[in-house]
Amino acid sequence: MSSTISIPAQVSAAFYLGLAAAPRQLRDTLAIEVSPRAFLPRFDDLQADWVASVAVPAFKLIRRRQGALASFASIGTGTGLDALAAIETLSATRVGITDVHDDVVRTASANITDNLLNPSAITLEAGFGDLLSPLAHLQPRYDLIYENLPNVPINDAAQIASERTSSGHVPPRAEPVPEFVQRQLLTLHFLALKQARDFLAPGGAVLSMLGGRVPLDAFHQMAQAAGFRSEIYTYSWKVQADAEPMTRGHAEQQRAGYGPFHFYPIKRLQEVFAGIDLAHSGERAHELEAALAPDRLDATAAHAAVLRGEKIGHTAVALRSQPL
Repeated sequence: MSSTISIPAQVSAAFYLGLAAAPRQLRDTLAIEVSPRAFLPRFDDLQADWVASVAVPAFKLIRRRQGALASFASIGTGTGLDALAAIETLSATRVGITDVHDDVVRTASANITDNLLNPSAITLEAGFGDLLSPLAHLQPRYDLIYENLPNVPINDAAQIASERTSSGHVPPRAEPVPEFVQRQLLTLHFLALKQARDFLAPGGAVLSMLGGRVPLDAFHQMAQAAGFRSEIYTYSWKVQADAEPMTRGHAEQQRAGYGPFHFYPIKRLQEVFAGIDLAHSGERAHELEAALAPDRLDATAAHAAVLRGEKIGHTAVALRSQPL
């Protein structure tokens, strides 16, 4: 297997990041290489791309409310686009990245430095392995720790060895995890919070990207169990990427007693979120969740809809958490 494959098309940085003017830190056109073990960005459908549709708007809101943040870390960076977004929107000058595989981190590191106008202005801290542990030897502290981690577990060791990718599914964990966290498929998000306490600068926060496929209260309960207070910073929606395998995987887990998991018709998501100001979406999240409830599809119904050719989406939460 080759170490990298090229994305078929490059992308305008201003388009991808929703900038009104040319980027200040990044090249006008982002040229991204993707390791075979990393998830392909959705340059052709930004509403299905986590960084573009959920992370970047949250970063911009943080910048508006808090100003520039000097340091940023990404757990499970994939291509490094999340770090590039933080450099441009948050003006971060010290950036830490981790991912499960060495080739993913090496490729992401190259993507970051190759797409900067002035690479020497950024201190890049990178390592591969479990969550934040690859950076522990540096004893870093970050103003914002970002995570967008997989959810669905695989219990077969051979399947994990042959198929697992950095964008793939969660192997069994040895650490104690509350049963309700496991039931809602939030294990890695919980463990990321537990580790993050030792990596946060004073006043720093963790920003967790969470598919709103379970009740919103589950996210707050997860954060509290990890020793954090949390707020729904933004509440939005996105198209379900890789809809057939993702809904199928959630349906399998649902039949095994997890969940249930929530999906919605795209048209209904568009109607409910029409005119919602992102800056106030977090405080209105429960109201919006209630408005969507009559049109909720569980994972089995969502998978059947996908097989019929229907387009399915889910809500998306940027959960901001700080230690108690």
